Amino acid sequence: MLRRPLEPNQYTSGAFATVCAAHKVTQSMGTIGDSYDNAAAESFFATLKRELGARFDSVGQARLAVFSWIAFYNHRRRHSALDYHSPVEYERITAHQHQQSAAA
Repeated sequence: MLRRPLEPNQYTSGAFATVCAAHKVTQSMGTIGDSYDNAAAESFFATLKRELGARFDSVGQARLAVFSWIAFYNHRRRHSALDYHSPVEYERITAHQHQQSAAA
């Protein structure tokens, strides 16, 4: 679940952490002032908005467009942060490398 906070201190509160843990939600945040805090998520959503760039007549139509885009993004779109592999391909390569390391 990704959600932009209304106030930054909401994510750092003990009560919020307790609720997240109770619902098995992993919090993702950097240190205060960290320029990389949520950078991957921000980049993903910026790319989604830029590449879809459409208005939809219904929620169902929007969901289908986002689902189709995510399928493309995960299986075909290459990423510089992943040595120019798609996320699925990168995961396969990484899993294969871990298997080889474990067997050695």
